[in-house]
Amino acid sequence: MSAPASITAEKSRAGRLPLVGGALCLNFVNTASGRGTSRHLDHLRRFEHLLAWARHAGAIAEADARALAASASRKPRAAHRALLRAVALRESLYALFHAAVSGATPPSAALAKFNRALAKTMAAAAIEPTAAGFAWNWPAHSPQPERLIWPITRSAAELLTAGNLSRVKICPGHNCGWLFLDTSRNGRRRWCEMEVCGSRAKMRRYHQRRRRAAAADSPF
Repeated sequence: MSAPASITAEKSRAGRLPLVGGALCLNFVNTASGRGTSRHLDHLRRFEHLLAWARHAGAIAEADARALAASASRKPRAAHRALLRAVALRESLYALFHAAVSGATPPSAALAKFNRALAKTMAAAAIEPTAAGFAWNWPAHSPQPERLIWPITRSAAELLTAGNLSRVKICPGHNCGWLFLDTSRNGRRRWCEMEVCGSRAKMRRYHQRRRRAAAADSPF
């Protein structure tokens, strides 16, 4: 079932979303919120949204972004297909990390989709020299729209295989569900943003207490 028009029509904030996930792949998953609720909000509805997010998150160099924008204007259908693949990857990552957080078995369909994306990513990747030694990289200024997916996929592979999955958490905020890597010393971080979801939860509890108190004082 599609989200209400008032939700889907909201202007995308892809290029200015808070980057609170602690890993590129988690920030990418957080381009949607409120999954499974009437307040589901998706900020990746057009290819330019995906490109704006990649620029904002540092997933792509500015020169590559310009090349992709030019390519998308020439080949809009290819750009749209890349957007669909990116969104499918995002939802597969959400399913995999959600399973890891809850201790459930990883969904086989989500894992299969991710592995297909990973195979394409690694086929395009190369080892290149850097000032500190060597690093993974991809062809510079590639006009392929899938170029936006490659660093996200590698980030997810690294977190799934070498990261501390016990520190990946899901924000319990109302209509949120964002993922984040808890890097706090005591591992007790609860909210994606204390100033947003944490404050909203405090306000809801406050109003609930006020309503209960008013009901208790009512003579009726």
